[in-house]
Amino acid sequence: MLKAVVKTIALLAILFVMLYVGMNNTHVIDFHFPVAGTTAQAPIHTSAALIFFGVFAVGVLAGTILAVGSGGGAGGKKSSGSKDK
Repeated sequence: MLKAVVKTIALLAILFVMLYVGMNNTHVIDFHFPVAGTTAQAPIHTSAALIFFGVFAVGVLAGTILAVGSGGGAGGKKSSGSKDK
């Protein structure tokens, strides 16, 4: 229970920082990310806060996928601790 509360408070703190950055970075910027290929010719021209949010969201999704995993495959299964024998 306490672990869930601490994680929720941490998430709210991160969301507050995102809100604060969004409020103070309203100017429009050019975002270049040539590795992706699409922004090499034409950069994304939008608000700095929106780009910050997009990069943050991709990071959170990637972290969630890596933390949770697929649950299958070699070494991916977790034992429940009960013995069926």
